[in-house]
Amino acid sequence: MLSTKNDLAQKKRAAVVKLLNERLVDLIDLRLQTKQAHWNVRGPNFIGLHEMFDSFVPELDAYADDVAERLAALGGLSEATVQAVGKKTSLKPYPTDITAGTDHVEAMAAALSAAGKLVRAAIDEADELGDADTADLFTGISRGLDKKLWFVEAHQQAKS
Repeated sequence: MLSTKNDLAQKKRAAVVKLLNERLVDLIDLRLQTKQAHWNVRGPNFIGLHEMFDSFVPELDAYADDVAERLAALGGLSEATVQAVGKKTSLKPYPTDITAGTDHVEAMAAALSAAGKLVRAAIDEADELGDADTADLFTGISRGLDKKLWFVEAHQQAKS
């Protein structure tokens, strides 16, 4: 931990930094999974799905950046190399052998749902640690992930 005049106790800051790093690698993994879907989707709904997946990327980048900057503000260092992400992500691996739009919709829905669940748990953990700012950061990310999940799941919910 780096020195800071932030008034959260160092022990609490260290616990929050750990939590932030855990979610940071998940968000980076989710961003990469989204690009995997974007690059490989095929089928009748190609353009809609291709563009939708790509539209998620800037927000996912912003979430990761906000998380990394929050942990830096608390005196922490981000652990977000590709090696760290591969080793520490909590998300299941994204399938690399699918092309059908319906398969990508299912895979992205699963990834967004899993990430959302982890972020919601992080809200509670940050709150228990007495860091309302980090809890608020995670609350905003949770809302954004839920909205993306809604967009993806809408492709599964249409009645014929």
